[in-house]
Amino acid sequence: QVQLVESGGGLVQAGGSLRLSCTASGRTFSTYAMGWFRQAPGKEREFVAVISWSGGNTYYADSVQGRFTIFRDNAKNTVYLQMNSLKPEDTAVYYCAADVSFTTLREGSGVHYWGTGTLVTVSS
Repeated sequence: QVQLVESGGGLVQAGGSLRLSCTASGRTFSTYAMGWFRQAPGKEREFVAVISWSGGNTYYADSVQGRFTIFRDNAKNTVYLQMNSLKPEDTAVYYCAADVSFTTLREGSGVHYWGTGTLVTVSS
């Protein structure tokens, strides 16, 4: 069982930056691929980024490519999402997710573990 707790959300102006963190319980964190998803008001949850267990492989949604960076620190059981050049359309609840499969996270279907989310609001 893996429990995920996100932090770092908040209100930021367009063009600004935020860093989200997700800390996982359990001693097997380093064996899981980790991902970030988001859900904007009135919309379905969508994939944002995924990172492999080693950190050597990453993949991003087109909408955030070049602006967001996912990285992890296995010694701290934590995955991060650095968000730069934020836009109002990035406003959403951001969820951390974990799965043994990088592909499952990239496709966003059948993911094993989810956090409870942290709200990011980008004002124009």
